[in-house]
Amino acid sequence: MSDLERFRALFPITRNRVYMNHAAIGPLPTTAVNRMTSVAHSIAMTGDDGWYGRIGEIGRVRSLAARLLHAREEHEVGFVANTSDGLSIISAGLDWREGDTVVGANCEFPSNAYPWMRLSNHGVTFLMAEERDGRVDFDDLVALVDEHTRVVALSWVQYASGFRSDLERIGRFCRERDILFVVDGIQGLGVIPIDVERDHVDVLAASAHKWLCGSEGIGLLYISDRVIDRIDPVKVGWTSTKDWIKFGGYDLRYRDGAERFECGTMNPFGIAALGSSLEILLEAGESDIERQVRILTDLLVVGLMDRGYRVISSRKDGEWSGIVTATHVDQNPNELVQRLKQRGVSVAARAGRLRISPHFYNTVDEVDQLLAAL
Repeated sequence: MSDLERFRALFPITRNRVYMNHAAIGPLPTTAVNRMTSVAHSIAMTGDDGWYGRIGEIGRVRSLAARLLHAREEHEVGFVANTSDGLSIISAGLDWREGDTVVGANCEFPSNAYPWMRLSNHGVTFLMAEERDGRVDFDDLVALVDEHTRVVALSWVQYASGFRSDLERIGRFCRERDILFVVDGIQGLGVIPIDVERDHVDVLAASAHKWLCGSEGIGLLYISDRVIDRIDPVKVGWTSTKDWIKFGGYDLRYRDGAERFECGTMNPFGIAALGSSLEILLEAGESDIERQVRILTDLLVVGLMDRGYRVISSRKDGEWSGIVTATHVDQNPNELVQRLKQRGVSVAARAGRLRISPHFYNTVDEVDQLLAAL
């Protein structure tokens, strides 16, 4: 059995449909399901007696996540409920001044817009570069930056176009000006290699339920040690402090790094499932995953164009991603999604575009099946 077949066998969804909708929800592998079941069984049979084991698993999964991100320190990675939770922690925790600005884009998923828009209550303005031809141009973005800009908040990969921004270029620009670079990483993490140190990323938030193939209700929040003291914990609980195992004393000294934002009892089911999926992704290898997804999306682009579709997603080196979006003059994307579902093919429609998002365990044959269904 080839590596692809071995990994593919871990995803039971492949037995009943062509699933290319990972930009919405990534299906759980059987190992993740088994891990969650094991946690439930442990709680049922041991109650509190198994608690320290579950705490140990949280630390192990944190280490796996730090490896995927290439974080310098494991404590720079924390667990949150989802991307919105992580970004809201940042927007609420900064010391804003009236007249400050945040720079982003007008094509963001709401998770990376609403936390910044609400800052208007503090006299902060959220400025948005326009998407043009499915791209967020670097020059358009940085043209909005001035001496009042405190944060650049941008999705690594845009959900409705698949456009991938150059994190290293934007991060370097922000670092030179001491501007906080906050990244919504949900549509790239797990399919495109990332190095938060190399790319000058100060903060990254990402839910686990898309390309990471984890469960809903759990996410990652990376905060570089370089900027951790700029962000005040606005949600604080018993696990936020250094001596959190000691319930008395009331010593409000925060834990190192992003761990201080874990302010209460954790989600052992979601963390266990995420750990299993991270093991698969790390074993498959970042470069091999990227290579396979590039092959599949290249084939999709050619097939779509042959069938009269206009491909919106940039295919340039450094700008392509696992998301391919397209339009057709004679086809309604929402209707297409429903008709394809009836044929056992799962895709999505976003912003008036058909959106197709295969992962590394998908095959060339499945691409052919999707195109034939179209």
